[in-house]
Amino acid sequence: MADNRLFQMLFLLLEKGGTTAPELAERFEVSVRTIYRDIDILSSVGIPVYTVQGKGGGIFIRENFVLNKSLLSEEEQKQILLSLQGLSVLDDENTNALMSKLGIIFQKQNMNWIEMDFSEWGRKNEDVFHKLQGAIFKSKIIDFTYHSGKGQSENRSAEPLKLVYKSRNWYLYAFCQTRQDYRMFKLNRIKNLQITEQDFVRAAPDNVLGNTSRYTEETVTLSLLFQKEMAYRVYDEFDDVTEKDDGNYLAKISLPDNESLYRFLLSFGDGVEIVAPPQVRETIIMKINAMKNKYIT
Repeated sequence: MADNRLFQMLFLLLEKGGTTAPELAERFEVSVRTIYRDIDILSSVGIPVYTVQGKGGGIFIRENFVLNKSLLSEEEQKQILLSLQGLSVLDDENTNALMSKLGIIFQKQNMNWIEMDFSEWGRKNEDVFHKLQGAIFKSKIIDFTYHSGKGQSENRSAEPLKLVYKSRNWYLYAFCQTRQDYRMFKLNRIKNLQITEQDFVRAAPDNVLGNTSRYTEETVTLSLLFQKEMAYRVYDEFDDVTEKDDGNYLAKISLPDNESLYRFLLSFGDGVEIVAPPQVRETIIMKINAMKNKYIT
């Protein structure tokens, strides 16, 4: 843990040029005395870190300092740059600048291993993403209006902890102060987002999706029979697929049991039949009849 903190401190100084001991102590959740001890360790291995007392003072690194590559193995250098490049796809200017600097230091080229296109969101949702990213990094409480899958709209206050990508959708994992519990919010349902000046200290868990005790949602397991003409969507949307002798497809999947489930099923039109469970089949029949009644004159 101490070694990891030392490297993070060093990269922070390379990026910003200078900071203060209280800022570092707050960031790493240690005492100011521990920070000064870390500075002594960095200095002892030849890294030109120095402190300046008084107004405008702080902890600095000598300008144009070049990191001794022997501090990190070849594999560690690559891993650092690969991780930073994974962040840079989110268009974070500071991350891109730091990655370029470290790339020069480590003399590594051709680290472009990932490319992502967020254009399908539209500019509005992209703006929400970057606002949430800033709120998470700065540990700021957010206020917003959320439109749930149950058709309800509510004002929420939350501590944003992590952005999560699952099943072709982005979510915000947060501690909801309104509900006093952990919640997963779908990004495209977050409206009127405001970042407050209130700080929070709650830490994000390491593995949100694998920790079911923090976040659970009731699911239903579906068996769906698709016409063969729907193959392009079947293989896009499902993992458990069996091709039948007649060319049609039987797909199985577990999905959250909410209103979004029925919108998803209806999006296949007459290309799907719900085989099981019976309660979902009955609900779909009711919805189809309700839709039909709207067009009866």
